[in-house]
Amino acid sequence: MGCCGDDDDEILKHLIPDEEDPFAGTLKNRLNTAGAPEDSGTGGILSDAFIVISPLNSNFSALISRDILRSIFERLPLPDLARAACVCRLWNSIASDREMQARAFKLPWKLKDVVGNPSSGSFWRDNGLGRFAISHRLARGDTVAGLAVRYSVQVMDIKRLNNMMSDHGIHSRERLLIPISKPDILLDGTCYIELDAYAKREVAVLYLEGAPDSKVSYLANRMTGRGKRRILNSMKRSMRVDDGTAEYYLSITNGDPRAAFSEFSEDLRWEQQARAP
Repeated sequence: MGCCGDDDDEILKHLIPDEEDPFAGTLKNRLNTAGAPEDSGTGGILSDAFIVISPLNSNFSALISRDILRSIFERLPLPDLARAACVCRLWNSIASDREMQARAFKLPWKLKDVVGNPSSGSFWRDNGLGRFAISHRLARGDTVAGLAVRYSVQVMDIKRLNNMMSDHGIHSRERLLIPISKPDILLDGTCYIELDAYAKREVAVLYLEGAPDSKVSYLANRMTGRGKRRILNSMKRSMRVDDGTAEYYLSITNGDPRAAFSEFSEDLRWEQQARAP
C-alpha cells in the first residue's frame, strides 16, 4: 500500500517498460548482463524485482531532475500533486512548494492570484468551492435573509459558514462571509487566505470591491473592567443577545446602556417589518 492510500502497483504501473519499446530491450540486456534472472514463466520477461523503476534509480535521470519534475508537476491537478508529494523527499520538496500548490489550487477556477499563506499546509489539499467565500461588509439594515436573496444562497449556509446561532449575531460583526454559489465569480479574481475569527476557519476570501479594508475594526476597542462587564451582562439578559451584539450596541452609543437598548429595539422593529409580507 502506498503512503497516499493507493496500491503500489497502480502508482508504478506507468513506470514499467514496454516490451515493444526498443529502449526496454536495452534495459533488459543490461540487467541480464549484470546477473538479473529472467522469469521463465513469462516468456523471458524480467522479474518484477528488476523492472520496477524508482525515482531513486540513477538509470532514470528524468525522474530525479528537479526541472523536469517541476514541469510535470505544474500540469497535475491538486489530488495528483498531493500523491506525488508522498513518493520521496525530492518529489515532496517540489510538490510541496508554495508556488506549485497555489498554481494547482487556482487552476480549476481560473483565479488570477491567491494572496497569503495558510497556517497549515493541509489548506492546499482541498480547492473545492466550499473553500472560497465572498466578504460582505455589513451596513445598517442588512439582514441574513436579505443577503441570502442578494447572493442567491441559503440562509442556513450563511449561518453555518459564519458560525452564527441566530440572526441577531449579525449586529456584532463588521462583515459576513458569503458562500459562493456561482463559480464564474472567481474567474480572473484574487483571493486572500484569511483565518476568520468568527467562522473559526481559514477561507480563500474574495473581495468584490477589490481588496481587504485596512481600517481598524471597532472590535479592537472592546471595553474592559468589572463595571463594564456587569453592564454588558445586564444588557445581554435584557436584550437576549450574545456578548458581541451587546458590546456592539454599547460601543455605538458611547457606553450609554439606555441608548444602546433603544438602538437595538429600533433595529429589531425594522427587521420585523422587513420580514412582514
